[in-house]
Amino acid sequence: MKKPQLKSKKSVVFLACAILAVLAAVVVIMIIRNGRHRSVADEPVVGITRSVSDDVEIYGEYVGRVRASQFVEVRARVEGYLEKMLFEEGSQVSKGQVLFVINPDTYKARVDKARAQLKKDEAQALKTRRDLERIRPLYEQNAASQLDLDNAVAAYETATAAVGMSKADLAQAELELSYTTVRSPIRGRISERMVDVGTLVGPGAKSLLATVVESDTVLIDFSMTALDYLKSKERNVELGERNASRGWQPYVTITLADNTVYLHKGMVDFAEPQVDPNTGTFSVRARMPNPERSILPGQFTKVRVLLDVREDATVVPLKGVIIEKGGAYIYVMRQDSTVEKRFIELGPEIDNRVVVERGLASGENVVIEGQHKLTPGMKVRPVEETFDGDREAPDTTAVSSGNDAEAKSEKK
Repeated sequence: MKKPQLKSKKSVVFLACAILAVLAAVVVIMIIRNGRHRSVADEPVVGITRSVSDDVEIYGEYVGRVRASQFVEVRARVEGYLEKMLFEEGSQVSKGQVLFVINPDTYKARVDKARAQLKKDEAQALKTRRDLERIRPLYEQNAASQLDLDNAVAAYETATAAVGMSKADLAQAELELSYTTVRSPIRGRISERMVDVGTLVGPGAKSLLATVVESDTVLIDFSMTALDYLKSKERNVELGERNASRGWQPYVTITLADNTVYLHKGMVDFAEPQVDPNTGTFSVRARMPNPERSILPGQFTKVRVLLDVREDATVVPLKGVIIEKGGAYIYVMRQDSTVEKRFIELGPEIDNRVVVERGLASGENVVIEGQHKLTPGMKVRPVEETFDGDREAPDTTAVSSGNDAEAKSEKK
């Protein structure tokens, strides 16, 4: 009877030990899993994006002033009373169109007088030529003296010169008569009249009658510094000259008064060959089409000039760059999801992007958010972001497969 009781006690002890072993195994597994989960939870979440290779356009911004490609003052060249005005103020006029008429009576009389004087001188020249033709054979026959021949030659040459003078007087009189009809020297838009009909006008009185502005094409004047000039030389850009071997030209865009960018682009066609010692700048001019007359001569505007195009440049968002006294650096994520602190050499900034001259290749993962949580060599949980900051779905492929499995089991 004692043997069955002993056997029963051994079974109970064995069962208790088995239960304790199972419980211990469960506790160990839970501790390991909790440690792994805690390790995943400790990895900071950062926003990353890939550096790209792009053709970067580099601009310079300046303050410019618009002026008309042609601005002509219409003035009275002869004196007289203004009789007619044959245009509407502010309208478009064509080249050669009659604008004003000055009283021509005085100038018509001068033309008639000069023409009559010319006829008189021509008649006198004809008489002296005939006299010379008669004297010359008589002189050859010794029937006339040398003095007679010399007097005939002098009279003919004097009469011929008088004819020339009369022709010049007639041409001048006709020219002054033509000035009584004032025509537009160019095609453009005319201003309001500066004088009223009936006013005495002319060089000695009021000569300015109106102005004509040709604004279908306008000129943009602005100033660049000597440093800009040196930089353009470094980029092999000759301002004011076209380079057919280059795929781009230094074109100009302007901003209108309502802060909109003007539709048409202009080209730099002139640069002053010397620097103003008082300002340290030199003048640059761009020619720009203005078919809709959206810009008016005299107004100020913001000018953007394309100074260079950096081809295949490595570009990253500016917010991913940290600048300290030691230089500029970024955090780059490796394939194993650890981050590396890397110093870089910066190039020009464009909008919210910056060119990286050295230290970074195209296609590398750059941390652009959460840099303050990082130390070199730390493992991170990346979240893909675009250049404009739009957040996308987390990149689970960047996380190691072991951690991914643990995360899935945790969700289960």
